[in-house]
Amino acid sequence: MAAAVRSEEPELVAQDGVGIPDALQRLWTPHRMAYIRGENKPQDDDAAGCPFCTLVDLDDADALVIARGERVYAVLNLYPYNPGHLMVVPFRHVADYTALTAAETVELAEFTQRAMLVARRVAAPHGFNIGMNQGVIAGAGIAAHLHQHVVPRWGGDANFMPVVGHTKVLPQLLGETRALLAEAWSVTD
Repeated sequence: MAAAVRSEEPELVAQDGVGIPDALQRLWTPHRMAYIRGENKPQDDDAAGCPFCTLVDLDDADALVIARGERVYAVLNLYPYNPGHLMVVPFRHVADYTALTAAETVELAEFTQRAMLVARRVAAPHGFNIGMNQGVIAGAGIAAHLHQHVVPRWGGDANFMPVVGHTKVLPQLLGETRALLAEAWSVTD
């Protein structure tokens, strides 16, 4: 009995589970699924489940904390947009910038300035993106706890990898970046 011969390959559709073949290469980052699914994000004003509230009880290196002040601290972003992407976060669980005390606002600004000085000393970025997303609709990943992003930028940091290769390159492990920034934080005037 002769085997049946298929004359043509079946057409793939996205629902087949493998996707439609295209020219993109895939860099698998399964650890990001926790971020995408919203795991470890506080619900509403729940400080008990807030990663910004719980990580301050960890060792600085384990929590990626760069420096601690009286009212705020600096921590590396676990899901960085660019190398050296850090955040300045108040210790107090507060969602809205207008709810900060005057002292918290001043220390947040001072830590942001210090973060820029430290990043310049360690990595010589050409510029920075600085800001905060207030509310889920504005793009806040953790809207229940205010945090200011400090993102170093370099000319050409959107090089061929993300443009052509659709891949973001981070040249250093987060722990190594944290160690460099923490060391420079203590000596930068």
